[in-house]
Amino acid sequence: MSNGPSTMTMNATSDAAVFTTDLSLPDRRGGKVRDVYTLDAERLLVVATDRISAFDVVMPTPIAGKGRLLTAMSLFWLRFIESRGICQTHLLGDDVAAVPSSAFKGATTREMLRGRIMIAKRCRVVPIECVVRGYLEGSGLKEYQATGAVCGVRLPDGLKQCDRLPQPIFTPATKEEMGKHDENISFERASEIVGAPMMTRLREMSLAIYNAAAEHALARGIIIADTKFEFGVPMSDGGDAAGEPILIDEALTPDSSRFWPAETYASGRAQQSYDKQYLREYLESLVARGVWNKQARGPELPTEIVAATLGKYEAALNTLTA
Repeated sequence: MSNGPSTMTMNATSDAAVFTTDLSLPDRRGGKVRDVYTLDAERLLVVATDRISAFDVVMPTPIAGKGRLLTAMSLFWLRFIESRGICQTHLLGDDVAAVPSSAFKGATTREMLRGRIMIAKRCRVVPIECVVRGYLEGSGLKEYQATGAVCGVRLPDGLKQCDRLPQPIFTPATKEEMGKHDENISFERASEIVGAPMMTRLREMSLAIYNAAAEHALARGIIIADTKFEFGVPMSDGGDAAGEPILIDEALTPDSSRFWPAETYASGRAQQSYDKQYLREYLESLVARGVWNKQARGPELPTEIVAATLGKYEAALNTLTA
């Protein structure tokens, strides 16, 4: 599968925001960012809206154009992964013409979907978040400081915030419903949930994807500190729990990864970022002032926070795909 054009420069600031979609298609599922519909027995329609979440809460203010940026980045990475033979993905296409005319009976138009969709294989989802960490930050840092390990993986003593790990580690988590926090678990616990053969394969695939993507990104000046993947078994293969998993959902976007500029990286402190960390820091300031308690409903976002967040997503896309 082709990686597409050598440059995918995109500016989404003129987009009208799409907070939700209303299509006459069955089985609508609304996640934190994506709306998913069933097209037929073997295909899904995945729509990236402009919703943004932080601390597992969807903010009431959309980031206009973010869904198109996320889709462009996911398409790039999914094609990158397939072209290198790392694993198969759920991606079948991204042509809005594949959505039947009968779907457009509500407020959502075909033009609103342009650049926001993936036609994907229907899969039985493996209920484990597959997290790979190359650097020590976030929940991994907190767990390491408390126990010296992350998800049961013992790490060297004396590591500091944002230190590069001796080698990337696979740290699974439970896959919780919206509004609940995913929980870091050990590989052994994950194996109890979905089986050791499946987890062994997911670990192998996750590390291979991360290593290839991290090398590509670093050559363009971006550190992928950590990321998470989701996998499923295609319904066309029976969706059997023993079947070969494929990569599903988004991949290696600022919503699911920590992206740091390599030129300003230094361990022992928080990093500048191309991801949601900017928004998280703003929200943490609200928490510190007693304005918000990290519970739904989230606070309205100021214009400058929306614009700066979108700018970071644009910069990440344009840098990684150049």
